[in-house]
Parts: sequence; structure tokens; C-alpha cells
Amino acid sequence: MGARRTIRSSRPTASSAPDLFAPSRPVQAAVPIPLAVRMRPRTLEEYAGQEHIVGPGQLLRRAIEADRITSAILYGPPGTGKTALAHIIAGATKAHVESLNATSAGVAELREAILRAKERARVNGTRTILFIDEIHRFNKAQQDVLMPDIEQGNPILIGATTFNPFFALAPALLSRSIVCEFKPLAEADILVLLKRALADPERGLGALQACADEAALRHLATVSDGDARRALNALEVAALTTTKTNGAVHITLKDVESSIQKKAVVYDQAGDQHYDTISAFIKSMRGSDPNATLYWLAKMVYAGEDPRFIARRIVICASEDVGNADPQALLVAAAALQAAEFVGLPECRIPLAQAAVYIACAPKSNAAYMGLEKATADIKAGRTLQVPTHLKDASYKGAEQLGHGAGYQYAHNFPGHHVEQEYVPTSTVYYEPTELGFEQTIRQRLEQLKSRASRRADKTTK
Repeated sequence: MGARRTIRSSRPTASSAPDLFAPSRPVQAAVPIPLAVRMRPRTLEEYAGQEHIVGPGQLLRRAIEADRITSAILYGPPGTGKTALAHIIAGATKAHVESLNATSAGVAELREAILRAKERARVNGTRTILFIDEIHRFNKAQQDVLMPDIEQGNPILIGATTFNPFFALAPALLSRSIVCEFKPLAEADILVLLKRALADPERGLGALQACADEAALRHLATVSDGDARRALNALEVAALTTTKTNGAVHITLKDVESSIQKKAVVYDQAGDQHYDTISAFIKSMRGSDPNATLYWLAKMVYAGEDPRFIARRIVICASEDVGNADPQALLVAAAALQAAEFVGLPECRIPLAQAAVYIACAPKSNAAYMGLEKATADIKAGRTLQVPTHLKDASYKGAEQLGHGAGYQYAHNFPGHHVEQEYVPTSTVYYEPTELGFEQTIRQRLEQLKSRASRRADKTTK
């Protein structure tokens, strides 16, 4: 075993700057401020992640630095920096900031905030930024109240939501705003925030003289699923509940497992555990074992595997291993993939489980896949066949002069909507349906068509 690495905090010095979003009415009693709130970045330089939005040269960053911010909807999972960015905008702009939460504010509060913004602009020319958290909670009437003034540029709307705004907000409001999609933070970004919280002398855990094992911090960064708030809250719980030794707090992997209520699972996202587990998952579905399927799925989700990666493998298995034995399997799998994109963790694990169990329990056939492989092998071997003249495109001017389409027989003009004609110049059979599931029906139909064609051939011969 190598030497254990630790990250240490430094001693406190001064209190943090006042919160620009603090309520105007006096607070009756001092309430401890959570570490995640205390450690909110104050400048763009302190901001971690979302490089595609606020990285050097990006549109929103340029607008903030030039104090030319326009109305924006900040959309993404919890703990990814939406409210933190709103704080930074508030600190960087010369505008006045008003804050509302859509879960408690109504039309009256909205109208009052807009009237104050108009009065402010009339008296001293000051613009107003109206920050609305959970903006998806506003109904159509509340959103309609905003639109005329947002269009005029005062107040400037900054809305934060965890819901896809293209489903949750009115198109007219979206057309007046830029939409910024926030992504789950990378583990490296969360590690930066955790280490900063331990080292910060003003807002962090300096007063506790805390240090943390590298393995403990990496576990928090992994299992927080890109949620910085969750990681910081768990770090604070671990620091406050760990017994001091010689006046200092030493946070171990066991401590953070307890604080975030998630045991560390041996699972490397890019190594053997990743590939071995997904392999076991796929083979369990292929082998029609729903119990093993659910176990490997649970392990991957618990360990922090990307649910979209899991969903893609389910879709592939539905087509490769179930195929036409149950055509519904591909629809179920595709729906699970869409749900994983739309719903996200933690709830998307439920449709993933439903789809995986459906695939595991469905009848199996790889006949379509094997047929494709056989045809591909022929093409690779140099067996490139020409399209029969009667099947060639005859829709453009001059095609008739080339003979394209001549002699083509339209299947729907014949009994049973089927007619025998050459569709490919080879007698090789590529698709051989099994007798399992719906493929039994397909097999019977192909045999009927073949028998009918044989009878017609016999009549022609006689």
C-alpha cells in the first residue's frame, strides 16, 4: 500500500461577504448556513464546471464581464451551479437584484417586483435583474405577466429550473431569453470544490482543522452524481460528526460513506470493472435471467455509471438478441433511453429496470442480426450486385429513356398484396426466422408466400 494522501484545511481568518440574495426583512435568530451555501463561488474565476457556458470566450461570460447581461433561463440538474451563477451575475452587474421563488410567489408578488423595477429605472436609470428560482413552477398566467416587460429589457429575467424549459415554459418567454443547459459536474470539478472547502480560511471547514483522505474525497465526487451541493453537504456532515483527534478532524472513506449513505463500490468507470459489469448485464439479458439482470443494473447505477450508457446497451440487446421474436422489445428499450435523457437520475433507473427485465424475459432471436452479418460478409467478399432495372428509380425526367422501372409490378395491385418478381439477383437466403415468439408468425407467412409462388410456377410450366 502506498502512502495515504490527505488534504488539509487552514485556519479561519474573516467572515464571508454579505449575500446579495439575502432577504430584506430581519432574521429573528442566527441559523447555521450550510457549507454548500457558504462556498458558493463569488467570481467567475472561482466557478467550477460549465465551461461550455461560462468558459473563456463563451457568450454568457462575455455578457457578464461587459455588464450586458440579457434575460436567460438556466436549466439543468440540481447542484450544478445555476443559483451560484445567478449570484455571480448579481455581484458583477451594476443592476439592482430582486429574488423570487416560484414555489411561493404569485402574480401579485411578480407585479410588485416589476413595478419596483420600472420606478427604479424612472428615478435613476437603474436596471433590475429579477432572479426567479424554480421558474417552471409558474403557470401560464404568471409567465404572461412577465413577458411584456422582459421584452422591453427591464427587468432582466434570470430563471433557474431543473425541468426542460422547452416543455415547462411558454414559447413566447423562451423566445425572449437565452437558454443555458447546465451539465452534471465532472468528478474533477467536484474534487476542486471539496478541496477548496477544506482549505478555505473564511467560509470552509478551517475552524475544525479538518483533513480528508484522497479516497474519501474521490468517493464523494463519484457518488454525488455531478451534484456539488450534495457532495459539500456530505463533507460537512462527515466533518461535524467525526471525533477529533489531537484537536483535528480526520475524515476517512468510512466517514463519508456514512455521511452520504452510500457504500463505495469497486467500479472503475474506464477499466475492467466497467467493461466486465456491462458484459455481465448484457449476457444476463441475453440468457433470459431477470434476477441477474437487475443485480448488474443495480450495481452500475449505484456505482455512478452513466444511465444513458446503460440505456444504449439495452437498446442494442433488444434488437440484437430479441429481434423480431418480440418487436415490442425495441420500442420498450427506446422508450427507456428517452426516459433516461428526459427524467435523469435517480428516477430514470426505474424505466431502465423495466426495459431490462422485459428484454431478459422476452423470447430471443438473432436471425435479423445474423442475416445482416451474412449479407455484409458477401459484400466484403466482393459480391456487389447491381440493382435490377425494373427496381431502379423512375421518378425523374429521362428515367424512362434508360428503361428504369420498366416491368415493375406494384405489390398492392395483386392478391394478398404480394407479387413474385426479382428483388435482388441472387437466391441466397439471408434471413431465416426462428420458431420463437413473433418470428414463428413471420416464418409461417414467408413459407406461405414461398408455397404460393411455387404453385404459380407449376401452373406456368404446365
